[in-house]
Amino acid sequence: MGRHSAAAPAKRPSRRFILSIVAGVAVVGVVASGVYLWVGGHLNPIFASADEPACEEVTELTIVADTSIAAAIGELAADFDADEKRCVETTVRAQDSADTAAELAAGTLAADAWVPDSSSWLTRTASTAASLGLGAPEATAGDSVATSPVVFAAPASDAQELAAEPVSWARVLNGTLPALLPDPEASAASLASLYALKGQSSPDDPRQFAGALIALGKSIPATADAAMTTVASASTPTVVLTSEASVAAHNADASAEPLVAAYPEEGTIALDYPFVRIGDDAPAVLDTFEAALGTATEHFLEAGFRAPDGSGKVESPGITPTAPPTQTELDADAQIEILRSWGVLTLRSRMLAVIDVSGSMEEPAGNGLRRIDIFQQAAVGAMSKFSGEVELGVWIFSTARNGDLDYEDLSPIAPLADASHTQQIQQIIGSLPGRLGGATGLYDTTLAAFKRVQESYDPEKVNSVLVITDGKNEDQNGIGLDQLLAELDKLQDPTKPVAVIMIGFGPDTDLDAMKKIAKATKGGAYSATKPEDLGTVLVDALSQRTCRPDCA
Repeated sequence: MGRHSAAAPAKRPSRRFILSIVAGVAVVGVVASGVYLWVGGHLNPIFASADEPACEEVTELTIVADTSIAAAIGELAADFDADEKRCVETTVRAQDSADTAAELAAGTLAADAWVPDSSSWLTRTASTAASLGLGAPEATAGDSVATSPVVFAAPASDAQELAAEPVSWARVLNGTLPALLPDPEASAASLASLYALKGQSSPDDPRQFAGALIALGKSIPATADAAMTTVASASTPTVVLTSEASVAAHNADASAEPLVAAYPEEGTIALDYPFVRIGDDAPAVLDTFEAALGTATEHFLEAGFRAPDGSGKVESPGITPTAPPTQTELDADAQIEILRSWGVLTLRSRMLAVIDVSGSMEEPAGNGLRRIDIFQQAAVGAMSKFSGEVELGVWIFSTARNGDLDYEDLSPIAPLADASHTQQIQQIIGSLPGRLGGATGLYDTTLAAFKRVQESYDPEKVNSVLVITDGKNEDQNGIGLDQLLAELDKLQDPTKPVAVIMIGFGPDTDLDAMKKIAKATKGGAYSATKPEDLGTVLVDALSQRTCRPDCA
């Protein structure tokens, strides 16, 4: 796979040998019985020296390396091939590890070895192969050839301001340190960052980590390069969660905005770069090549990578010469589980928010605020968590709100990336206190909202209805609970699933009815005992998409 033996007239001389000829021979000369001709960097093999026999066969090796380290490995491969005793020609192909993992999982990777930027790719590859109904790929991981710690990269111009307070995972968790996370589906550094972040989060409060994922998912750069370009123009000092080697590579470009690498005060983790053999019939020379990489620590240091044990000094602008101790052994299964959570929490939503504006929302909720005041605060906080790719519409409801209808359509479902649409929703939220009145027309409104979202269903998004109420159904002229449940059951379409998420707050909600409605639509029912708990409940509503309607 990826290699063959080919007849060759002679072995290309080493770089040192060529240099000695260039220095010693100024003109083409006749020497003894043969003429040495300098042609395009090669010596004519017809006249090779008798004590340096021509290679009868050349063994070809193909190494696929992550784009971050491919250039460094390519230089080593050139020196490796230059040894005339080996008769080997090594091709190093640069490719993102995510793409190589996909090829390996599908059984189409034509290579002798692979150097990904993390051992976690092997576990992910096996998982992908299993999902495709294929056997585990023939891949065996050896030792790491280098490592690179995860750092917080920031524009050099912001370094002083950021240093006013220690950079830490805790600040990313609580949102006080704005951060960009390149897509962890494609970035090992990003997935390792999430692993470290979870390690610093409270095991007793899963909402803390889930909330951080939602915040990081608001804007997802496709690559580290895109993130590092974006962060330079951020309105507030922002960091990129990436690898130290990526910062070194970025700063090597004289035209780029310089970055500095900050190391989180709680400690960090490092990407390893394992040498992975593909298949089981590798030639003996692959052993020699792997050994050569294992002894090339100084070369990798010059390229911005640490030694396999994390040691060594990197002489690069913006990088601390000696990095702090790092953890390199990561739980690959735990990372896959985190990736699943990320996928759930960052699924782009298409949501119709249906807000209770019945008269009971005027009632006091503590701290001198009314229920509607608390809701407004929670709604503003929720809006800040949503990505611009989220689509949101707004209805309000009470009874006889719009003629005989209990609901009123105030804003269509549209992307929050549209600034005018977002502004419209913010204005609606601000106007809610002036719209209060009437009783709670819950059931008619819920059915109408379900139909609206289903009729305009978008298969590329998670379609849902978010009902927020402080009471129970009080519309004596509308449908009852049993009729609502029957209608929802009749409307169910597996090709157009619409989940109804019910959020009740205050002491007057009918939680039992809310649970039945949620179960009928594979949605969820949540109760905020205090109105100020609405923000926490929203995190639950978003993070429990995969377990509904039976979440613990």
